[in-house]
Amino acid sequence: MEKYETISIIRPNVSEDTIAAISDRTADIITAAGGEILKVDKWGLRQLAYPIKKEPTGYYVYTVFSGNGAGVDEMERIFKIDDNVLKYMTIKLDKDFVVSDKSYAEQDDDSDSSDEEE
Repeated sequence: MEKYETISIIRPNVSEDTIAAISDRTADIITAAGGEILKVDKWGLRQLAYPIKKEPTGYYVYTVFSGNGAGVDEMERIFKIDDNVLKYMTIKLDKDFVVSDKSYAEQDDDSDSSDEEE
């Protein structure tokens, strides 16, 4: 099975329950297609570089999973239909990609401290 990562941007005005439901539905689609969720990292509310569907901010969810093309196609089909999902992008990863246990925020903190040491 191939490894993929998906970043989805969700409307900022939806509830935490809706965000959890979108994330759970994504996981269900992947596992139903024979895949496995490796990591889900909620990055939170972020300012967008440019407005998407008139929204200046969005809630980012980063998902790493292994699976096949059918699961990716179904997940992206659902994202296209869902009005709460502003944008999404799925990338196929290298076979030797290793999933880090650190979240995005922790990795960002580490890079800041390593810059100070130099």
